[in-house]
Amino acid sequence: MTAALLSVVVLFTPESGVPTAPPGTDKVIHTLLFALLAYTGLYAKISRILPLLVVYAGVSEVLQQLITPLHRSGDVLDALVDVLGIALGWFTWTRIRRRGPRTTR
Repeated sequence: MTAALLSVVVLFTPESGVPTAPPGTDKVIHTLLFALLAYTGLYAKISRILPLLVVYAGVSEVLQQLITPLHRSGDVLDALVDVLGIALGWFTWTRIRRRGPRTTR
């Protein structure tokens, strides 16, 4: 739930509230945010979380463009790095899950 709320804040903060940052920072934040959403969604065993996140990635960019008071623009590249983040979250989840619980001897 916290990761989902964080995503709403990050993705829908008006442009005036977004701090300035070096070029490319936005893409890193998108990637890590969607990796977090994917990982936590898989951890919570949310059914069909990965395709739902792909839809959310696209819809969030369209909404950023359409909600004019935000003064933000939708960006196809942001949606693509969101999908990269989803893949990163899935990859991290599967790697950690394969290891299983550690046993001590």
